[in-house]
Amino acid sequence: MKYLIHLVRLLVGVLFIVSGLIKSNDTIGFAYKLEEYYQVFGTESLIPTAVLQAGLICVVEVLLGITLLLGTRVILTLTLLMSMIVFFTFLTFYSAYFNKVTDCGCFGDALKLTPWESFTKDVVLLVLIGILIAGRKYIKPLFGQKTTRNLLIGATIINVGFPLYTYHFLPVIDFRPYAVGKDLIEGMKEIRPMKQGKTQYLFLNLKTNKEELLDNYPYKDTISWELDTTKWKFIDTKVEILDPGEPAPIHDFSLMTTEGNDFTMDILQYPGHQFFLVCYDLQKADQEVFAEVNTFATAAEKTGIPFYGLTKDVKLVEEFRHANQCAFPFLISDGTALKTMIRSNPGLILLKGSKVLAMWHHNVFPEFEKVNSKFSLRTGGPAPVQ
Repeated sequence: MKYLIHLVRLLVGVLFIVSGLIKSNDTIGFAYKLEEYYQVFGTESLIPTAVLQAGLICVVEVLLGITLLLGTRVILTLTLLMSMIVFFTFLTFYSAYFNKVTDCGCFGDALKLTPWESFTKDVVLLVLIGILIAGRKYIKPLFGQKTTRNLLIGATIINVGFPLYTYHFLPVIDFRPYAVGKDLIEGMKEIRPMKQGKTQYLFLNLKTNKEELLDNYPYKDTISWELDTTKWKFIDTKVEILDPGEPAPIHDFSLMTTEGNDFTMDILQYPGHQFFLVCYDLQKADQEVFAEVNTFATAAEKTGIPFYGLTKDVKLVEEFRHANQCAFPFLISDGTALKTMIRSNPGLILLKGSKVLAMWHHNVFPEFEKVNSKFSLRTGGPAPVQ
């Protein structure tokens, strides 16, 4: 029993530390996931606190994993671990059963789990923590009291500082499909297509009042090709899925003018360097940085490098441009795609054609001359959108 407890203690502790660190690496991304849950449960009033709660959850997860491995404050640690896992098990079951949130965000963008996979993971953790509670007498401190205290103080400082850093700058490790080095056009390609099998039709037989699954559509005749509504009432089409496939990592991404003209491929196939200033929400964008943004955009224009603002707020673009004296054009894209591209509002992305070369948080907005010197920026001709 003692060796089983040691093994389970190691497994649970490491898992909580890894899960917490991955979420700390992308605090804003985890906050977006919490917002989804708030919307599902009708608690939208909590959305303004999502970032703070995301940071606290990350810190608590890592510290609980550390205290479990160190063998200190055993009763408090196991009580909090059990409380957290019971709560998360409920959330993942609700998400899986009602198909409300398709990814729990347990491991950020590093590892995507289906709702039922997330629920299964939490059930396993529930059992493992139950084993630890039953065998808690075998959990002994690894070090003396003074060493343990110093380790906890150091771990707490680092653990609090890490999500603060990633919040004010960018994730240290980027697992998203828009990360530096990724090609957006390649990311928009389906990895493995879905394979469909037999198609059947579910009808209500009006004579027997029973549902029947038919291989063929019950037309009245082959001349009018009309449904025989005296005998049948259509309910649904059933398609056999042989292989669900694997969708493209990048989806719902497009670049439209405010008039609705699609320039997605024109821009992504542009042969030179270009800049995207991502402002997914103009109302929440940090406007203090736009003096630097405008200086940068003007220098880029003089060099012949396209510079575009990207936002979801088509109705606010002109008012925002006027208020911030933005001379560069704005393009419209999906809000979720923009939030995924960069965890900064606004955030700057440098591309060469469709390949991402670099990105900057607005807290460290760069100077054009330094970027030009580092990347040897080259124009590819007139910008697709002026």
